Amino acid sequence: MTAAVTRSEHDLLGDRDIPADAYWGVHTLRATENFPITGTPISSYPHLIEALAAVKEAAALVNQELGLLEPKKAAAIVETCREIRDGKLHEQFVVDVIQGGAGTSTNMNANEVIANRALELLGHAKGQYEYLHPNEDVNLGQSTNDVYPTAVKIATVFAVRGLLKAMSVLQDAFARKAIEFRDVLKMGRTQLQDAVPMTLGQEFSAYAVMIDEDRSRLAEAVELIHEINLGATAIGTGLNAPVGYAESARRHLSEITGLQLVTAANLVEATQDCGAFVQMSGVLKRIAVKLSKSCNDLRLLSSGPRAGLGEINLPPVQAGSSIMPGKVNPVIPEVVNQVAFEVIGNDVAITMAAEAGQLQLNAFEPIILHSLSESITHLRAACLTLAERCVDGITANTEALRASVENSIGLVTALNPHIGYTAATDIAKEALVSGRGVAELVLEKGLLPAETLADLLRPEVVAGRSRALT
Repeated sequence: MTAAVTRSEHDLLGDRDIPADAYWGVHTLRATENFPITGTPISSYPHLIEALAAVKEAAALVNQELGLLEPKKAAAIVETCREIRDGKLHEQFVVDVIQGGAGTSTNMNANEVIANRALELLGHAKGQYEYLHPNEDVNLGQSTNDVYPTAVKIATVFAVRGLLKAMSVLQDAFARKAIEFRDVLKMGRTQLQDAVPMTLGQEFSAYAVMIDEDRSRLAEAVELIHEINLGATAIGTGLNAPVGYAESARRHLSEITGLQLVTAANLVEATQDCGAFVQMSGVLKRIAVKLSKSCNDLRLLSSGPRAGLGEINLPPVQAGSSIMPGKVNPVIPEVVNQVAFEVIGNDVAITMAAEAGQLQLNAFEPIILHSLSESITHLRAACLTLAERCVDGITANTEALRASVENSIGLVTALNPHIGYTAATDIAKEALVSGRGVAELVLEKGLLPAETLADLLRPEVVAGRSRALT
């Protein structure tokens, strides 16, 4: 006798056949039909799936404590949620990440998967909801409007931890280069024109400091994401959740996740306000902008190799052209630039989604989840790629850099205190007209002894080592 290929499930729109082996049910089926948008299922966001399971586990424990859920049912739900948090059944979370309904389809997908696996643990077949129901048991005391944003926040916290670690790797890579290049003299530039001398170490130290600053801002922003609205139910009034539910759910959820979660002081406000997501996105945009600026610099400094600045060499990682033999492109900084562009675009999407909320609920949190997740995960990958495939292998064209300092008109600024403004101006004019080096003209005119000039051109003197990092 062959096993049934399908099972029948019912909702308010009628009956539908569900694959017999599927853990999801009729609500999930309709969502997959209604939202063929990105082709990216929520299973692509494991932090979200694990967070949803954590929320459902906490809810089951509270409902058992309050006498609302039979111990056997609660135990089956809890065991299922722990399986999901261990990585099982993720492939059953099939609804598209971008969906209408404020995340209801995601919540129902979770309810159905958990219910059907719990039914198996209780010795029943999938779909026998009279023994354990997705809505009446798994979703007891909850609403999508408190489950979904709470899960998104938990998922965001864990994703940000990965980004913070990746940023630290990149910061360390730049810092190592700052030390390696601490005695490499070069010309600093403002508005792409020669300015004053500095060291290449100082230039790379600045990149490390920029990342360090952004790590601090990101750590601050993620603290706001620890505030949740679980227990708010539909609009923040806590309807259908008993007294004490919110605090007990928060306590269990904190124990499950290891996070110091806080219940929002005003659940009506928390259910409709997406301000914490906007702030997080703003910090991600800040990171992207500064990371992209650093990559612009790396591309410019390595331009050439003979007809550009050619001050540094990026490690060659692949052939650069199908028509120009020997050409090597700065492909790693280029891909990081593109991630930055994406993050900036995502910030616009998150801003518009947060603004578009109406009255007691924001219906557009799915696009906020999608955009935040893409920004965080792609920035993480970009930081690691830039550190390991680019920064670690950068070398300096030391002699060419020093020669550019000695030949640059900008050097007169450093010599001004020693030869006087008028003489320095004359040297600058002559160097510009003749094309000769400033150091050469200073020596020729006897304005400084060779020993003094050499001393003044030491990196620690020219670059103000005592006044700047590295």
